[in-house]
Amino acid sequence: MPESPSVTSGPDVVPDDARAGSDVPATPPGHAARSGDAARPGDAALAEEDAARPGDAARSETAAPDGDEARPGGGAADRAGAAAAGPVAVDRETLRLALVVGGLVLAVLLGFGLGRLNAPAAPARSGGPTASGTTAGDGGMHAHAPGTGAHTHDGATVTQGGGDGAAGLSVTSAGYTLVPSSTELAAGRAGELRFQIRDDKRRAVTRFAVVHDKPMHVIVVRRDLSGYLHLHPTMAADGTWSVPLGPLDPGAWRMYADFTAVADDGGQVAVVLGADLAAPGAYRPRPLPAAATSATVDEFTAAYTGTPEVGRSVPLRFRIAGADGATAPLEPYLGAYGHLVALREGDLGYLHVHPEPVRDGDEVTFWLTAPGPGNYRMFLDFQVGGVVRTAEFTLTVA
Repeated sequence: MPESPSVTSGPDVVPDDARAGSDVPATPPGHAARSGDAARPGDAALAEEDAARPGDAARSETAAPDGDEARPGGGAADRAGAAAAGPVAVDRETLRLALVVGGLVLAVLLGFGLGRLNAPAAPARSGGPTASGTTAGDGGMHAHAPGTGAHTHDGATVTQGGGDGAAGLSVTSAGYTLVPSSTELAAGRAGELRFQIRDDKRRAVTRFAVVHDKPMHVIVVRRDLSGYLHLHPTMAADGTWSVPLGPLDPGAWRMYADFTAVADDGGQVAVVLGADLAAPGAYRPRPLPAAATSATVDEFTAAYTGTPEVGRSVPLRFRIAGADGATAPLEPYLGAYGHLVALREGDLGYLHVHPEPVRDGDEVTFWLTAPGPGNYRMFLDFQVGGVVRTAEFTLTVA
């Protein structure tokens, strides 16, 4: 019998109709089978149709070992035979893709359901701090919880540098950086403190808002809290601030720049930045004085009432008395009848203290929020007869 031109001869490839032991039935009468294709029931019409197609005469299939399925893309007879034999087998790649897509859909649905189950309950409004910084149900008391971030006061955004509500712990915050000209102070003799505030493009900032009567407030304090200076420097055209310093004790010091910068778009950002300074010489730290609610400076005695609490702004009411015990005739200083700074022992965290602009009878009220338990040193500046004095207190917060 002549060999089909579509079958490659060789020891490993055998035409389908010559396979040894093949159980393929003979071609029924009236059915025309192509050379190399095994005859299947119902293939007559398909076989004739295939034979009539141009180029089909040269089409061939290589015999597969017993038990192998016909390769996809075979002749029409193979397709018809597969359809007649039973359900078409699903392609493995298609099945794998379907499983992957189904798994992703299931994961999304499960994640959505778990998110709804674990959604936090809405915070209680009664007695808690509101978005404006006041406390609902307490008559509008100004309260900042520990960790309070940027908020607003009088239209300016206040950025606190500490993660628990204390400020001045970083040299950079809110896109502004404190850059001292020198970190070494003159010990035992007069000197000068010079610095710039730079923005996130390293440009010297020259636009500042006037807050408490001044565009810049500088606090310089020794690390053991035994020395304290409240200064108001002047700014040169290039943005360099400078202020004279009197003789300082040797040791480690820290400066704070408390200001409200005016951005290019006119927005205002209030920031407190801090940097370490040093005065050469032997540093002998002094212990913090015991906690007390009164302090004497010159002939005046300052005393306060009120108990600070962690995470809640409470009023501290100060009264300044003269040598005769009568209330001192306080004069406005920095836009109020006093200025209060509180520093935390250890890291020297700077607390943002808000004064009342008017007196409450003979008293001056400040609102203070303690960010955490510990010892604090408070410095109260007040003015009588054109002279500014500072009363110092140690405060312990339980």
